[in-house]
Amino acid sequence: MTLPATLQAHLALGATTVARAWAVTRADGLSLGFTDHDGPLSFDGLLFRPNAGLSARAVVHGTGLAVDNTEALGVLSDDGISEADLEAGRWDGAEVRLWHVDWTHPESRALRFRGTLGEVRRGAGAFHAELRGLSEALNRPLGRLYQASCPAVLGDAACRVDLSGAPFAEVRPAGLTDGRTFRLEGFGLYARRWWERGRLLVLTGAARGLSGTIKHDAVEDGARVIELWSALRAPVAPEDQVRLVAGCDKRLETCRLKFANTANFRGFPFVPGDDWLLSVPSRTARNDGGSLRS
Repeated sequence: MTLPATLQAHLALGATTVARAWAVTRADGLSLGFTDHDGPLSFDGLLFRPNAGLSARAVVHGTGLAVDNTEALGVLSDDGISEADLEAGRWDGAEVRLWHVDWTHPESRALRFRGTLGEVRRGAGAFHAELRGLSEALNRPLGRLYQASCPAVLGDAACRVDLSGAPFAEVRPAGLTDGRTFRLEGFGLYARRWWERGRLLVLTGAARGLSGTIKHDAVEDGARVIELWSALRAPVAPEDQVRLVAGCDKRLETCRLKFANTANFRGFPFVPGDDWLLSVPSRTARNDGGSLRS
């Protein structure tokens, strides 16, 4: 990475006034700045605070497609990164940027690392967070699969369903919840399993902004029982408001009847099943790629 001429000239002096500063930005837009300097620094519209309970180890840079990585160490504090926010997963996948900066002239700086927070380990009032470089994203498989179901995510650029107009409901839990199972009332207009594979988003309270994927949607004694695949990592009170967004099971029939979105269906519903590999020519039986069982 090329250094700015002013910073390069400063480093050539031998005795330097260089510190490290890093910014951490959550998915909800909250940004915090930290520095290992003994005084605050300010640039890019962000205040970088000293002694804020966060430090970073040496950054590892590699050639090729190797994943650059390092580790951030911190002490849990209410005014910085709190244990409750870590437990709730609010910092999962947060963007991290690390600069080397001349603290006497903060405009003389170089961005040395950019990535995201990975695995976070907690204990004894502190946390260790893995930092993953930009090449980490290259580990994800890309491309389309030749399959009957639709690979698109409801509401994304491929699906194009407008989630603001998709079936959704905003309600309050009918009682205490463990963060995984919610008992809701007032859903008589929706068929059973309508919300399965959809999303539950918490709008207010301690769990505000957290969401989960809906595993089961059932009706019990006139009330709707929603179960998530995994529990929300923050408490949800009966007075909190939650939003449900309808789910999609990726079938062409669902795309047509539930969302009127057949034109954007991305699957191949007429692909033959595996049984056609075992089929043999026959003058009397159907040779349409269907099941071999009579």
